[in-house]
Formats: sequence, structure tokens, C-alpha cells
Amino acid sequence: MKNRLKVLRAMRDWSQADLADRLGVSRQSVNAIEKGRYDPSLPLAFAIADVFELTIEEIFERDA
Repeated sequence: MKNRLKVLRAMRDWSQADLADRLGVSRQSVNAIEKGRYDPSLPLAFAIADVFELTIEEIFERDA
């Protein structure tokens, strides 16, 4: 699944650790999501959307 997580995080000048702390996950989890190696659970996807004040669809995109 493609995502805009890295761009959104950079726009706020947050490190992966900063975002991980806000989400209650490890930095490694944030890294894996950003690189598309891990698709977040639905509750985590909602938490990510809440942190950025966006919808899930504005952050994540299905692979073609």
C-alpha cells in the first residue's frame, strides 16, 4: 500500500521517533509503513489519520 506518511511527517518536521511516540508504536513500525513493507491495522490507520487531521484515503492509496 502506498502512503504519504514520510511527506506528511517531514512537513511537520517530525522524526520517525516523534511520530511513533504520538502513535504509541515503535520507530521501526513507522519506518516499515513508510517503506511499504508493512500495512497498518485499521485502528492504527485511523490513529495516523487523526494525528495528521486527514482522512485515511488522503494518506493511504491501494496498490494498482
